[in-house]
Amino acid sequence: MRLNKSIYKEYKEYPERILQFGDGNFLRAFVDWIIHRMNEEVDFNSGVLVVGPRKNDRVYKLNQQDGLYTLLLKGIQKGKLIDEKHIINCITRGMHTYRDYDEYLKAAENPELRFVISNTTEAGIAYDEKDRLEDKPQNSFPGKLAAFLYHRYKHFKGDRCKGLIFLPCELIDKNGEELKKIIIKLAEDWNLEEDFIQWLEEANLFYNTLVDRIVPGYPKERAEEIQKELGYEDEFLVEGEHFHLWVIEGPQGIREEFPADQVEGLNVVFVDDLTPYRTRKVRILNGTHTSMVPVAYLYGLKTVKEAVDDELVGEFIRSAIFDEIIPAMDYSREESEEFANHVLDRFRNPFIKHYLMSIALNSMSKFETRVLPSILDYIEREGKLPEKLLFSLAALISFYKGERDGEKIELADNPEYLELYSKLWDGYDGSEEYLEHIVESVLGLKELWKQDLNEIEGLKDMVTKYLILIEDKGMEGALKEIVS
Repeated sequence: MRLNKSIYKEYKEYPERILQFGDGNFLRAFVDWIIHRMNEEVDFNSGVLVVGPRKNDRVYKLNQQDGLYTLLLKGIQKGKLIDEKHIINCITRGMHTYRDYDEYLKAAENPELRFVISNTTEAGIAYDEKDRLEDKPQNSFPGKLAAFLYHRYKHFKGDRCKGLIFLPCELIDKNGEELKKIIIKLAEDWNLEEDFIQWLEEANLFYNTLVDRIVPGYPKERAEEIQKELGYEDEFLVEGEHFHLWVIEGPQGIREEFPADQVEGLNVVFVDDLTPYRTRKVRILNGTHTSMVPVAYLYGLKTVKEAVDDELVGEFIRSAIFDEIIPAMDYSREESEEFANHVLDRFRNPFIKHYLMSIALNSMSKFETRVLPSILDYIEREGKLPEKLLFSLAALISFYKGERDGEKIELADNPEYLELYSKLWDGYDGSEEYLEHIVESVLGLKELWKQDLNEIEGLKDMVTKYLILIEDKGMEGALKEIVS
């Protein structure tokens, strides 16, 4: 028996007031849970139309469950064990633009629509000059959104009361501002009327936000046992830690329309400047995740908890955080170390299996946003190279060879990067000179790094040295040399 409204007697229908780009585990375990709580506790009365950003029909399976799914929250809070089960009821339907483009545009005609929420990963908020208004659909997320907004503008004849509030959850700096900038650029590329650009500026609000909750996703190893316990099948079952934080930066008027801070126990804060929150969280939590993945995976581990608990990998992780990431930041060392220790406790959550490979998606752009700033700031502040973080970069390059001990690694990233790595590693002749060539090619990706990293004194040599070490001694042997 599958979870749907026939077995969930408390099912409620809500008006579609939210357009959500992304049907992944994070949005369902974080934002949709918050909306569900707001609907239940402060009469927010808002349904979510989910748009899958990619050509993946999985989003339609949500409709077979009437948008319902189960969220398991586990952790320890103030010494007490938290183990909660929630059936989340706020998603009205799911679709993607490759199959239902006209239906997608029709949603722009809904006068009740008020919010747009997204999580398309760091790679999602990006300008694609090939996007055209007449494409069905546009390739990029901002392209799809620009076309949607133009349709809304035309339908409501430029009515300034029909603008939307944007709450992007992608982990890039100034995510709301960046999204707005790209949409306006596309409107200019497409030669759309000046009044539409004015409408974008005047009628719409783009907030910068920061999200924080560790979401391992679908508990595949225990799914059958859990579903037996629940008494129904749920293809969208998702697991997350109990801790959560959503920081929203911008005009405070949003609190009246999006009263999340009125729900008891919800950690949603509205601020004038989220920079300190973002820097600490992105560098310490996400940066540690991204830098540990290739190291721990090539070492032979599967989960974040295994990595932190392992004597060798755990020491590498702690050294990267306390010796390199924290010294590169401009904030109180004491507060940053306290935050880092809290993060390590979250990584050790015994109830959560956070698979390294689930973090590995789009690791190249993640490394640029989450780890590279620490590398650059460390060099500037300390006048030397951060060895652990550069070892992690070498491990990333080795990871993109696409195999571990003869087993294939399922890489998921920008096709251009995958093609480059494939060509580079296919040509590997076993020589140290060729490994240097691989490093030089990766460091020279100016579009990704926003500069040529080969130009930083000593950086190429150090990454090459570590890549040679990894190829020569394997990850365990290389780590033993690095950590000692």
